[in-house]
Amino acid sequence: MNKPVVLDELEVGMDVPALPGMDEADIQTPCLVLDLDALERNIKKMGDYAREHGMRHRVHGKMHKSVDVYFLQEKLGGACGVCCQKVSEAEVFARAGVKDVLVSNQVRDPAKIDRLARMPKLGARTICCVDDIDNVADLSAAAQKHGTTIECLVEIDCGAGRCGVTTTEDVVKIAKAIDAAPGLKFAGLQAYQGAMQHMDSYEDRKAKIDIAVAMVRDAVEGLKAEGLECDIVGGGGTGSYYFESTSGVYNELQCGSYAFMDADYGRILDKDGNRIDQGEWENALFLLTSVMSRAKPGKAIVDAGLKAQSVDSGLPFVFGRDDVKYVKCSDEHGVIEDLGNVLKVNEKLRLVPGHCDPTCNVHDWYVGVRGGKVESVWPVSARGKAY
Repeated sequence: MNKPVVLDELEVGMDVPALPGMDEADIQTPCLVLDLDALERNIKKMGDYAREHGMRHRVHGKMHKSVDVYFLQEKLGGACGVCCQKVSEAEVFARAGVKDVLVSNQVRDPAKIDRLARMPKLGARTICCVDDIDNVADLSAAAQKHGTTIECLVEIDCGAGRCGVTTTEDVVKIAKAIDAAPGLKFAGLQAYQGAMQHMDSYEDRKAKIDIAVAMVRDAVEGLKAEGLECDIVGGGGTGSYYFESTSGVYNELQCGSYAFMDADYGRILDKDGNRIDQGEWENALFLLTSVMSRAKPGKAIVDAGLKAQSVDSGLPFVFGRDDVKYVKCSDEHGVIEDLGNVLKVNEKLRLVPGHCDPTCNVHDWYVGVRGGKVESVWPVSARGKAY
C-alpha cells in the first residue's frame, strides 16, 4: 500500500503549494486549485442525472488521477467504480480501496497482464477491454496463474478509429472465446465514441452517436442469440452522456471532464445552443498563476507556462475577466494581454486550462478552496502512471 501523505511534514513552497487553513491569497503558484463548491455541485448533478435515467456512472479516473476526487464522486455522485487507461493507473485506485476498476483499454504486454491478474487480490473487481482473440489466452493464463478472475469487455470501435472491432461477427467471436476461457468472465461491451466528444454542434454529436448506438444494439442482439448477456454496456462522455443514457442500450456512463470542466469542453454547445460551461456544468478546476513582471506596457507576464499546463487543445482563458487575455506561453512564462495596464505584480489569476486531463498530470497536488480558505490539499495520486 502507498504510504499516506502527512501534510504537516511538508513545507509550503517546496513540497506543496499550500496547507489547509491558509488564505487563498497565500497559495504558491503555479498550481491547480479546485473550487470545492462548484466541484461538489457538478458531481451531485451528474449523479442525480444517472440515477434518474437508470444508469450506473463509472467515472473516468484518467481525468483527475486522484483517489480523493474519486471517493468524493462515490460519496456525492454514487459512482459505481472507476475507469482507468493504464494498468499502473488502475492499480493506484485499487490499492486505495476502490472496489470496481475498469482498464478501458487493451492490455497486451506480458508484465502488464501479470499485474492486472494480481489486482483482484487487492479486493477490486478487475475488468479490461479486448479487441483481439489472441489476447484471450494470455489473459486466461495469467488469471489461472494467480487464482483470480479477470472480467473482459469486448471493445467496439464505434467511430473513434482507435481500438476496437467493427463487426458484430467479431464481437461474438471474441465474447465466446472469453466465456470459454478459464479465469475470465465475459462482462459486456465497451463502446465509447471519443472522436465526437468535442464537436461543437449538438446535432453533429447526436448524428455520430446514432451510428454508435445502432452498432451496439446489433452487437447486443447478436450476443443474446448466442446466449451471452451483457452486465456492462459502457460508454458516454461529457459531450454525449445524454444520448447514451436515453438509447435504451447503454447502462453505464463513463464521464470524466464534467467534474472539472476545461476550455475545450466548455465551448461545445448544448441542445439550446449554449456553451456547456454556462449552465450545464461549472468550471471547478483552475490553474492559479501570479503576475511576475509588468516591465512592458500592455502586457503582463505570469508564472504559468508550458510546464504547468497542456495546450494541445488551445490556450487557457482567464476566468471571470474580459479585460485581460492569455495570449502566449513558453516553458516558464505566460503572456497576458493587458491593454489597460490593470494588472499588478503578484496579482493572482485563475486560468481555465485548455485540456484538463494532461494538465492535471503535470502537477503533484490539488488545492481545494472554499470561502477564500484552503480546505484540502490532495495528491494527484496516479500522476505519471502511464504504463
